[in-house]
Amino acid sequence: MRLRLPEERPTEPPTGFKIAHPVLSQDGGRAGFTGVSLGGALPYGALADASCVYGLRHRAPNRRCDCGFHCVHDRAAAEALLCTAEHRTAVLLDVLVLGRYLRFELGFRYARQRVRTATVGPCACGTVAAALADAGWGRPGWRALAPSCAGCLRGRTSVSLAGFARLAGEGLRVVAGSAVAGPYLPEGLGVPELAAEAALLQARLDWFQGQLARLGQHGPGGGPQG
Repeated sequence: MRLRLPEERPTEPPTGFKIAHPVLSQDGGRAGFTGVSLGGALPYGALADASCVYGLRHRAPNRRCDCGFHCVHDRAAAEALLCTAEHRTAVLLDVLVLGRYLRFELGFRYARQRVRTATVGPCACGTVAAALADAGWGRPGWRALAPSCAGCLRGRTSVSLAGFARLAGEGLRVVAGSAVAGPYLPEGLGVPELAAEAALLQARLDWFQGQLARLGQHGPGGGPQG
């Protein structure tokens, strides 16, 4: 006889943590995420429904399939995944587990989710991120983004953290994490985000001024000015 656990009826949606890569649509009008493992080819929004990645017609999650969104209970367990080389540019997501779900020892597999907060790690240079910039790879119709400080943008396609949150919608908060190894420090929207926006604008102005300065060194014929 196979014992079955009692059906759960929570009064509030369960919560969990996961990591994902932020993505920006080709036209720059939408923002979302793409997973780091199963289902990574299917970008999703801040509020999204899962579907079977194998194209089967059953509802996700199915007990006999791996489909559905995945998350873990413990924030530290999700942060540990960011230590691997292939996941260094991913972001930490705090999610609400909605709809049907299956509970496991470490987390959930579920049908629907809302991403509440995305915590962005530091730029590759170690500085606190001011923006999310083109990471050099993507999915059809979507550019993958990576954390970047104002000084490392260098003209790449980018969006500020607050701008990414606006494009994603659904009340998503995007916050910058610590510049040093250790726990991320989400502070919510406010002065840090405004400072990041200002730094991003300054970096873009510096880049344009540099371009203008180089153009000013050459006359109409392409040679140096006398």
